[in-house]
Amino acid sequence: MATNCLIAFLIIPSYLSVIVAAQLQPSPAGGLPGDLFALNVASKLRFDCNSTARASSDFGGIVAAAPEAVLRPATPADIAELVRFSASSPSPFPVAPRGQGHSARGQSLAPGGVVVDMRALAAGRRAGSQNHHCRVNVSTGGTALYVDAGGEQLWGDVLRATLEHGLAPRVWTDYLRITVGGTLSNAGIGGQAFRHGPQIANVLELDVVTGRGDIVTCSRDKDSDLFLAVLGGLGQFGVITRARIGLEPALKRTRWVRLAYSDVVKFTRDQELLISTRSSEAAGFDYVEGQVALNRTLTEGPKSTLFFSGADIGRLAGLAAESASGVVYFIEGAIYYDESTAASVEQKLEAVLEQLTFEEGFVFAKDVSYVQFLDRVRQEERVLRSAGVWDVPHPWLNLFVPRSRVLDFDAGVFKGVFAGVIPVGVILMYPMNRDRWDNRMTAVSGGDDDDDVFYAVGLLRSAVAAGDVERLERENEAVLDFCDRAGIGCKQYLPHYTSQDGWRRHFGAKWSRVAELKAKYDPHGILSPGQRLFSLPGAMAVAGVDAI
Repeated sequence: MATNCLIAFLIIPSYLSVIVAAQLQPSPAGGLPGDLFALNVASKLRFDCNSTARASSDFGGIVAAAPEAVLRPATPADIAELVRFSASSPSPFPVAPRGQGHSARGQSLAPGGVVVDMRALAAGRRAGSQNHHCRVNVSTGGTALYVDAGGEQLWGDVLRATLEHGLAPRVWTDYLRITVGGTLSNAGIGGQAFRHGPQIANVLELDVVTGRGDIVTCSRDKDSDLFLAVLGGLGQFGVITRARIGLEPALKRTRWVRLAYSDVVKFTRDQELLISTRSSEAAGFDYVEGQVALNRTLTEGPKSTLFFSGADIGRLAGLAAESASGVVYFIEGAIYYDESTAASVEQKLEAVLEQLTFEEGFVFAKDVSYVQFLDRVRQEERVLRSAGVWDVPHPWLNLFVPRSRVLDFDAGVFKGVFAGVIPVGVILMYPMNRDRWDNRMTAVSGGDDDDDVFYAVGLLRSAVAAGDVERLERENEAVLDFCDRAGIGCKQYLPHYTSQDGWRRHFGAKWSRVAELKAKYDPHGILSPGQRLFSLPGAMAVAGVDAI
């Protein structure tokens, strides 16, 4: 999924900051306490307009909120000092960690407070160091294979460091230029999640700065309530400064496949077969996702892509024209292999394809390196940047749809709400196994209690023309209204709600526990207030639960 530019900053020597601070008492900026400059981290705070302006919006481009300052920490202790100061202040102020600013609706914003530029942790540790992986440390000893990665690290950098040892994390998002802490605060989903669960299911240990300013190392066995709260916790309970992530041997090549369908029943049936236990690790795909091409996507979109040639696009456009609905679905799959298994990869692929019911003749395959496959969206980013359509508003809507209602969703949304709409982005649609998610975590998965499979549907659309934001927002609301009227129990991923009642419904039975944990670990509501899950900073109680 995509990114903002790094926060620019004005270099102010620390001794000069102290002199200026003395002249600016009692208030360094806006509503921040005047004694802020007495902190050790004072020299690492930036108040210039360039720094605060760049921290005032995120990748979504839909909401904006200016911080009073930006902290560029050298160590996690700097973050803890700032948070402790806010928590002990008579007027606590918001603090929000920001990696690449890839949030869509304000998770990385701190209105009237301080945004923590997490990427500064990587920059600070690199200065004067011979080891560019000093915040990414791979362990290959013993039976446990894992990497300790700073929360500020990009997944692409984690990949490069682990591949030096022939290893890699099990689960990836589709875009690698986002931070470890950012994805783990949401869940981190992708085409491997059907087998290994989301990224948060593959974390062994965390270092966290809580909303009280404590630095805590936690795991499933130690301070487990904090560990399970922070993973998928939308930044509400702590700032992730380090994550220990399980690894597996990495293969070197990928057979990358897309299969076209015009029948949604066959499309979903085949996807569910591919993620089922019947599709064993030995015989199935290592990666399963899907896409939906609506209306004029194939006829008015690019004449060729990084995957499809011009001739491929022409054939697919013909398939869409022959379809009664004009909708074409794609299963996207991948098989990883290396020199020892290269001779059998075609046989393995044929065995998978024999089980499926895609349109005859509509198999598209290419062979790429493992890294090229995982980092494929980076190539698309370069194309979009060159066309000037990357840094635009992204009114995305991501939903988890119960398997039992996915055909109703398809009929009501893709062939109803979206009938005739202008195609302006990518639509993802693929299933995941519910039992790969740990329900004790804060993150909300999809499906009802009786649904063992749910679908991730990502409406990843971009506002590239005047009026697009308003139009796409109206269409998103129409999708949500349809789901409500039809009784489709969707859950939002990367969620956004305009009221606390919406958040209560989102978390459902988890809400009371979420509120208790907020009161325990961030009693003043300091952390990541941009999404307005809880009361504003300074509240003595959070969501009706007394602070403790």
